[in-house]
Amino acid sequence: MRVSENLNRALHDLLADNPGLHLLGEDIADPYGGAFNVTKGLTTRFPDRVMPTPLSEAGIVGVAAGLALAGDGAVVEIMFGDFVALAFDQIVNFASKSVSMYGRRVPMPLLVRCPMGGGRAYGPTHSQSLQKHFVGVPGLTLHEMSPFHDNGPLLREILAGGEPTMFFEDKRLYTRQMFADGTVDDLFSYDFPVPGTARAFAGEMGSADCVVIAPGGVAHQALSAARRLLVEREVSCEVLVPSRLYPFDVVPLLPLLKGAGLVCVAEESTAGGTWGSEISQLVHQELWDDLRRPVLLVHSKDSVIPASAHLEKDVLIQDDTIFDALVEALDG
Repeated sequence: MRVSENLNRALHDLLADNPGLHLLGEDIADPYGGAFNVTKGLTTRFPDRVMPTPLSEAGIVGVAAGLALAGDGAVVEIMFGDFVALAFDQIVNFASKSVSMYGRRVPMPLLVRCPMGGGRAYGPTHSQSLQKHFVGVPGLTLHEMSPFHDNGPLLREILAGGEPTMFFEDKRLYTRQMFADGTVDDLFSYDFPVPGTARAFAGEMGSADCVVIAPGGVAHQALSAARRLLVEREVSCEVLVPSRLYPFDVVPLLPLLKGAGLVCVAEESTAGGTWGSEISQLVHQELWDDLRRPVLLVHSKDSVIPASAHLEKDVLIQDDTIFDALVEALDG
């Protein structure tokens, strides 16, 4: 099953099981079902609760947050996640605060879906990864889609948690296959040693030479780098893919990181004040006495993302970016 199909099925099941849940977004109606076909079939099946909206991200999120505050639930699709910036006030100053500013905890079952990332030469305003701008907002939870995590139980758990949540979806993942049955490829297997975090490994599990922590959108690049390290340099590398980006609990991962010769955090956000910086400092704080090397942070360049495909590739993190950074750190 493709990732987009898995996500579409998850939305169908959520709406079928919860008669108070609404879905709002631009151009989400059939027959196409949104810019990436993720909402296909939903307006036909749930015409009263799946509502195409005008082009106003602030308005869409504001209405959805109001529905959540009133006791219903709401899922919002931002057509291109870049434009969630237009709803920043509704998310940061209304939805995230409404959980706790009324004298008691108020459930806010609100999920804001944000297709993110580059690799398609869509240009500066349709190719960004803006996760870092929402890290550290009290009352706001961040998750990222991955090929390891089944979206059905994941989205159900998020909405049941009653906290406004950003759900980042790397656009390149939509056409990728979901991993299944513990198998990544002919070399790598995967498991879930910690709830919510997938671990990809080759051979028998043990202390790896290096461990890469990467969100779902960078999982394939990290896996490619790990494969090259194993094949070309006989270096074992495990890849950890968490679903929840923030708040991030690093403590359950410490046994997986302690014995590694190198810990790396890889992400697609452009340099400066990133999610990876937050995770790196958490690892430093907990493992300072055990680390053999500084935590390595790999990300895209500090640049506006070009529209030209070859220039975009030079700016955004690639398989080679991770591989070369790991080799340099291990050889240093």
